[in-house]
Amino acid sequence: MLDQEKLVQTVLSCGAAKAEVITREQIVTNRAFWDICEGNGCGRFGKYWNCPPAIGEPEALMAEIDTFSRAVLYQTIGEIEDSFDIEGMGEVGVSHKRTSRRIHNTLPEIMDGTRFLHLSSGGCDLCARCAKEENKPCRFPDKILKPMEGYCINVYRTTKGTGLKYINGANTVTYFGIILFEETENG
Repeated sequence: MLDQEKLVQTVLSCGAAKAEVITREQIVTNRAFWDICEGNGCGRFGKYWNCPPAIGEPEALMAEIDTFSRAVLYQTIGEIEDSFDIEGMGEVGVSHKRTSRRIHNTLPEIMDGTRFLHLSSGGCDLCARCAKEENKPCRFPDKILKPMEGYCINVYRTTKGTGLKYINGANTVTYFGIILFEETENG
């Protein structure tokens, strides 16, 4: 049986600044976030196995979220020079991905057989060039982390009513991840 407090503590020990158990009802989804991905502002749409449209259709992704009853929402917070420090934001993003990867590597053991879905932020960084660009299958399907926004999660609205702030002060940038799971009898 999944020990939810142990899961939160593990997420924190992997480097998250804050983490908290939330209910499915607290997770706000909206197809508009998939549409933003489709707008291809990041240049990754259709080019990576962990991004839309390769991860599925928006309605199916939101329906998958609905199959879980609880989640651990977590965040990493990093300092940047100012709100125009794009390079600093990128460095903090890389640090968040490392934290998410550490978390992901602990999940098979800590989830104790509980079905789960771990989402993070942004595109995959496992390979220098995604196998999708070569029309080949993903080289690391068990390690791939899909983006919260690609699953249509409105991160800003999901943080409302939690102890995690979307904005953590001047000269900071915040990234999020979420581990969705089925509620268990003892947790």
